[in-house]
Amino acid sequence: MILPSKYLPRDRALLTVGGQILAFLVRPKTVSALWEEWKQSEGSLASVRPRKISYDWFLLALDLLYVLGIIDIESGLVARRTA
Repeated sequence: MILPSKYLPRDRALLTVGGQILAFLVRPKTVSALWEEWKQSEGSLASVRPRKISYDWFLLALDLLYVLGIIDIESGLVARRTA
């Protein structure tokens, strides 16, 4: 689930999805703003992300980033953690 495996393609692994989410976090955003940006970019990045990611999977990737200490959530905004 976190890493790709025989039964989980690389583009669906939570680490891959989390890395793609980080590309959208150039400034703090709400979870819903991140999701909307993700959904809008889905068509233009079809070669990079051929499979659609559900909202549940998107949230699991955000949870993983939070647990790993890569992002913070303050006042309803998701932001990259600064050292």
